[in-house]
Amino acid sequence: MRALTLTALGGIEHLALREMPDPEIGAPGEVRIRIHAAAINRLDLFVVNGLPKFSLPLPHVVGSDGAGVVESIGSAVTGLNVGDRVMLDPGVSCGECAACRRGDHPLCERYAILGEHRSGTIAEYVVVPAANAAPVPADMGWPEAAAFPLATLTAWRMLVTRARLAAGETVLIWGAGGGVAQAAIQVARHLGANVIATSSSDAKLELARRLGADHTVNHATGDVVAEVKRITERRGAQVVVDSVGERTWPHSLRCLARGGRLVTCGATTGPMVEIDIRRLFWHQWSLLGSTMGSREEFREVVRLAHAGKLRPHVDRVVPLDSAVDAFRLLAEGEQSGKLVIEVAS
Repeated sequence: MRALTLTALGGIEHLALREMPDPEIGAPGEVRIRIHAAAINRLDLFVVNGLPKFSLPLPHVVGSDGAGVVESIGSAVTGLNVGDRVMLDPGVSCGECAACRRGDHPLCERYAILGEHRSGTIAEYVVVPAANAAPVPADMGWPEAAAFPLATLTAWRMLVTRARLAAGETVLIWGAGGGVAQAAIQVARHLGANVIATSSSDAKLELARRLGADHTVNHATGDVVAEVKRITERRGAQVVVDSVGERTWPHSLRCLARGGRLVTCGATTGPMVEIDIRRLFWHQWSLLGSTMGSREEFREVVRLAHAGKLRPHVDRVVPLDSAVDAFRLLAEGEQSGKLVIEVAS
């Protein structure tokens, strides 16, 4: 099969299309998917550049998000049939450890993400547990189906499970051009929250408003802290979604209301931040980490996709032959929404 592979860690220059062996079903509960489209995420850039203390057998197939058709199924699979259109939950758990038994799959002792710890989705075929495949809505095309899972699942867990965002609360969401931020805007709107979104691009802020943001701030030309204080009558935001890291962290804390919750799933501009512990305990803030989501959370976002409540915004679709160019576009950060690779027409 043709696949986009990483031949060495350290940068996009080590990505290349090559022929790889077709993956085979190795367990009764697995399915093989013929991929039609795959979307890329910041996570994929981190993998390509090399994560600390992280090694991979090379060449490694990259990509965490994908959608396609069930091509074959294991002997124990029920509920899926050959020919079904499915999108993939990128997180694979063992199903046996204490975390899995209580339904908290992202805390699984052997948790693995497609394209990071396992062979990825930018390939003609991928094998996954049947539990990781969910039906694609009839009115959703392959690009949207590929772009939906990781960002939407991540945003849902951040806001619903971890931060417990409630109707009427205010949430600040940084970086409205990114897939997780755009999914978070829609999730927050669905929950009945008041949404403030930021970006350095006025065009991306206009898109944020179309997705459901009530207020927008250009963080390159405006004062985010002052605007949040103005909008909230100086109370601050009950929830802040910050996956930017070092650059925005001090501003995020200044935007938090007393008793507020800051939730993060990434560190795009760097992982090392500082905090005055006195402010932490005096304001009774909660600082929350979040990664991916559970099977139950995935089923819920898929249900909302079928109901037309949550849909990703796709910036552009490129053919498999241009997959490396898509990674360069993502690294430059000029896209607004998800970049999708068409693997098969």
